Amino acid sequence: MASLGDKPLVWLKGEVKTPPFSNQARLEAGLLLRRLQQGQGLSLPHSRPMPAIGRQCHELRISDRDQTWRIIYHVAPDAIVILDVFSKKTQATPVQIVEVCQKRLAAYMRAISDKEHT
Repeated sequence: MASLGDKPLVWLKGEVKTPPFSNQARLEAGLLLRRLQQGQGLSLPHSRPMPAIGRQCHELRISDRDQTWRIIYHVAPDAIVILDVFSKKTQATPVQIVEVCQKRLAAYMRAISDKEHT
């Protein structure tokens, strides 16, 4: 249950559910996202900055039985914005994931800016 001071999660893409996440991986993702909502900063091994996507962008790293999940997120002043959720199969984040996350973040920022000016 979120507290009054917690930042909401804004899901632009993806979800964390069982399946495909195992129960354990889903719980770990939920706990880490909750910590972010409460304003706690995360670092390795749980989270890594993703400056190629944008400022305040990071990836959560969730180990599962036979795969590793990534949750790409942006820490906005008033929300935690989920840009994508995917199973990572290579060491480097695929270029197409980076590009689509950049586009989603730009669209989100435009929408927020437009909302503030209306």
